[in-house]
Amino acid sequence: MHYWFRASSSDFAGTLPQPRSGHTAVIIGGSKVVVFGGLIEKKFLSDIVVYDIDNKLWFQPECTGGSDGQVGPSPRAFHVAVVIDCHMFIFGGRSGGKRLGDFWVLDTDIWQWSELTSFGDLPSARDFAAASAIGNRKIVMYGGWDGKKWLSDVYVMDTISLEWMELSVTGSLPPARCGHTATMVEKRLLVYGGRGGGGPIMGDLWALKGLIEEENETPGWTQLKLPGQAPSPRCGHTITSGGHYLLLFGGHGTGGWLSRYDIYYNDCIVLDRVSAQWKRLPTGNEPPPARAYHSLTCMGSRYLLFGGFDGKSTFGDLWWLVPEEDSIAKRLLATSPTNLPQNKDVVMGNNNVQSEGKESQMEESVVSELQKRLGISVSLLGNGVPIVDELEDREFVQLASSLVGERVSSNQQVSDIQALRDHWRKSTPRHIPLKELGPLLRDYQRLITRHLQANGGSHMQFIESSFPGKVAYGFYHIRNVNQLRMDDIPKLLAEYKQLLPN
Repeated sequence: MHYWFRASSSDFAGTLPQPRSGHTAVIIGGSKVVVFGGLIEKKFLSDIVVYDIDNKLWFQPECTGGSDGQVGPSPRAFHVAVVIDCHMFIFGGRSGGKRLGDFWVLDTDIWQWSELTSFGDLPSARDFAAASAIGNRKIVMYGGWDGKKWLSDVYVMDTISLEWMELSVTGSLPPARCGHTATMVEKRLLVYGGRGGGGPIMGDLWALKGLIEEENETPGWTQLKLPGQAPSPRCGHTITSGGHYLLLFGGHGTGGWLSRYDIYYNDCIVLDRVSAQWKRLPTGNEPPPARAYHSLTCMGSRYLLFGGFDGKSTFGDLWWLVPEEDSIAKRLLATSPTNLPQNKDVVMGNNNVQSEGKESQMEESVVSELQKRLGISVSLLGNGVPIVDELEDREFVQLASSLVGERVSSNQQVSDIQALRDHWRKSTPRHIPLKELGPLLRDYQRLITRHLQANGGSHMQFIESSFPGKVAYGFYHIRNVNQLRMDDIPKLLAEYKQLLPN
């Protein structure tokens, strides 16, 4: 079991980094996390902010080096950063509408920047590429966006000779993409997700061999289709290597047929290297808000999440993801257990009646206040989600009216609502636009609440009786539509249809 904890300024010494997305954060020597660049609103950044792990200290080093009066690289975001020994190598990115193709290195022993004049097969300027270190000398970079087209090229850079080489790969190739991840795992480069040519967001996993000279392998791609609970298609996510698994967090995707709106994620999925399958990472409390273009850095058994963007806001928050035996988890669980918003699956499994009772009292007071202020009828779903009566759910009523024309009386509205439910009863997942997902999810929760009130049972009893063998597919715990994954929609619609009266 792992737990998320939001860090505060009291947990660190020094000055915390300002909010940003599209930045990079790398760990060097196991002792410091180096954050560079990023974007806040329309401002591109070029600052270096460092977290000293041993001393729990954030600081900004006095860097030297650069050109034209500018210390270090120009401001940028969506670049790549790779660590070799104590050196952080930076390539490309974007500044305003301009894609960059310059190459820099930061010596973190003396905090000195140097722009590198490399040669060979120089890669074109690009942003949203992905790169990883090959051993302790080379860097491999794949894909990106050059402002006109999605890229599928592979470049290998020798950090000693400063020579770039475009890798000639034969056989089947992954679709060109940007916003993906590229992670070296032993002798293979694993590439996951990203946005492809023409705009679709992908959820495919590819492995590239032939990067290790000593192996004498012909470079070639293989698409991997692993068992387990694979992540939904996404880009702007992170994949962080930790022990025997890779941890994927966040990112954003679109529904394909569900329109142009992006859905942002805050789920944790593990790629287990031993069993070669996808797994969900069990977490004992609510995750951070959904986001993409953040950073997630592994420090032993701990992960540090920073920044990101959710389509509206840029984050500056810091979160720890730690195992339950970690000192952070033990300290916070011991001192403030009721302050942790519980993961409902874990709560039901633990059957902590006293804790649930306190949470329920707090939730009821919040909903009572909401009901008093808005003057509406509000029920409480077992996980604290306020359930508004359908006649007072404006978006739901407007959607119902739009199917059959505007109505005035409440009786006519009831007829419209029935027509909307019949419309969903007859619909397939592919025919439900994104704008209908929020009203559909709320109506699903309304119907569950009414079944509970009528039957006087618990959530678990109701779900088990209504959906035998499919308890894991219950969406009564989803707080908003942004937490839905695209492959959840067929399951949600199927359960919704079972809830509808005959």
